[in-house]
Amino acid sequence: MNIYSADSKDDQARREAVEALRRLRAWAASATPTEIAELDSAIARLLPDQPLANYPDLNRDYPEDFTVTEVYRDSLPDLQNGPASLIKGEKQQIQHVGISNFRLPIRFHSRDNSDVTLETSVTGTVSLDAEKKGINMSRIMRSFYKHAEKTFSFDVMEQALADYVSDLESVDARIQMRFSYPMQIQSLRSGLSGYQYYDIAMEKVQVSGELHKVMHLDYVYSSTCPCSLELSEHARQSRGQLATPHSQRSVARISVQVLPGGKLWFEDLIDMCRLAVPTETQIMVKREDEQAFAELNAANPIFVEDAARLFCEQLKADPRIGDFQVVASHQESLHSHDAVSVLTDGPFFASASLDPKLFNTLFHVG
Repeated sequence: MNIYSADSKDDQARREAVEALRRLRAWAASATPTEIAELDSAIARLLPDQPLANYPDLNRDYPEDFTVTEVYRDSLPDLQNGPASLIKGEKQQIQHVGISNFRLPIRFHSRDNSDVTLETSVTGTVSLDAEKKGINMSRIMRSFYKHAEKTFSFDVMEQALADYVSDLESVDARIQMRFSYPMQIQSLRSGLSGYQYYDIAMEKVQVSGELHKVMHLDYVYSSTCPCSLELSEHARQSRGQLATPHSQRSVARISVQVLPGGKLWFEDLIDMCRLAVPTETQIMVKREDEQAFAELNAANPIFVEDAARLFCEQLKADPRIGDFQVVASHQESLHSHDAVSVLTDGPFFASASLDPKLFNTLFHVG
């Protein structure tokens, strides 16, 4: 009776493998790369000294004359729209899935009855049911491009949303369009004028069959600290000491829900901001304008809390506006940190949590 240990079995198997590899290499020395690949394409990995065969022999030239037929198109694999069995992870509804920042020129209508074409960044998303693997991302762009030649408005966005829901078989859909909107602004005293650019976003959202219109505006202004102004005046009056209050470039992001039936122009929202906080940063400035701006700041000193409430006052007074949110950031010249405030009116924008990078996005780059 022969008794073999586990080690001796392993040694025998290894010897057999070494012998098989020796014989394989001996055969491969006189075989062609195609013959090696036909035997088993994985064998080529064991033969580092042998050339790899392009097997099967594939055409490496781009087929300029190839035409896609309906039959061929139907044969193409489409994993993203595959069955629920292909879903990875939890079968859960996704509220937003789509594409962000596809850019194209879009024509907008202005309050003065003229049109302007602007480079626009578009984000389009739809909801995805728990039992669906994914969506066809390219359909979002194709659906939007059907409307891209129109002069855009919330009504046109609604038509694009309807196409999203139909083309992608979804329940909810969203479109956001971001652009920089130019307005010609007069200087304070010199009579010069220049173009101010306003970062604006339009959103059209369909949730559970309800449509919502949203407009966002970043308004850039100068904020003079009331406390610093009083302290500077105290130094002048009590000690004859020249002192200047600190002021800084500040940004407020105004987000408003536009009520049905109301037409809110971009210029209307900008005008509300100017009425609330008139110290908007300037474009064309001569010495008399710079002096006027200093006087304007002295007449309108504001803390960040004041700014939020002043914007709120104007927004609440307009019947076209429903819920809204004001996020203000005063990027102080006194401190190494910013002063910030958030004011929300109504449930649409209300949230117990804030995006941790929210205030980082309120920096205005000149």
